[in-house]
Amino acid sequence: MSQQQNADNISIDDIPVDIDNTQSEDIDPADVPDEIGSITRGLAGEHPPTNPLVILKAARWWYIHGKGGTDPAFRWAIEWVRHLATDTPSDVERFNEFLEYLVTVGFADERHELR
Repeated sequence: MSQQQNADNISIDDIPVDIDNTQSEDIDPADVPDEIGSITRGLAGEHPPTNPLVILKAARWWYIHGKGGTDPAFRWAIEWVRHLATDTPSDVERFNEFLEYLVTVGFADERHELR
């Protein structure tokens, strides 16, 4: 169960944390692990994931590799988990910021492609 890790690439699960690219704010969709990309696209879709642990896994990745606590993908993931946990309406403005961010990062050319 032990896994070889070097000082530049560590993880606490199967999603690596690239120390050299932490909070770089320059995200290239090709650098996003497949699982995180899939969860992120799911959060933008018509039927977002409902497992908080899965969503928090993506939130953690975006927090570490994106803009930290201000990263729109991180903030939307946390907002969606809050919505699932409390059954209260989610913040539409935060969702719109998330979609715009995904377009800016390069996940899609236009917002409507994400839905």
